[in-house]
Amino acid sequence: RSLEGLKTFSYLEELILDNNLLGNDLLLPRLPHLHTLTLNKNQITELESLLDHLAEVVPSLQYLSLLGNIACPNELVCKEKDEDDYQRYRYFVLHKLTNLKFLDTRKVTRREREEALIRGAFMKVVKPK
Repeated sequence: RSLEGLKTFSYLEELILDNNLLGNDLLLPRLPHLHTLTLNKNQITELESLLDHLAEVVPSLQYLSLLGNIACPNELVCKEKDEDDYQRYRYFVLHKLTNLKFLDTRKVTRREREEALIRGAFMKVVKPK
């Protein structure tokens, strides 16, 4: 659950943190060369704060996978979610992380990138209090 030792690996390019019980308190050190990050099957529920943090500390990120987290709404995690929910999630992620080439298991298309620029900011899922 601790990522404490990562700060000594500032030239790290790929990081796989699948199945580590990581939650919304996840804090990565600045890793300017990191281009691949997988956080599959953790306990991440809050998407926006994670994306803002990643935009700040991993500016070279091109591949991100969040499958298996509540923050990633796909049918594998939640039966109430459908492809439209997942597509809205993709637009929002691409709006926040503009350099991504792959998100989860799919390549980012030109059309998705254009749609994310136009409507991505409005795709955030807001839960009533």
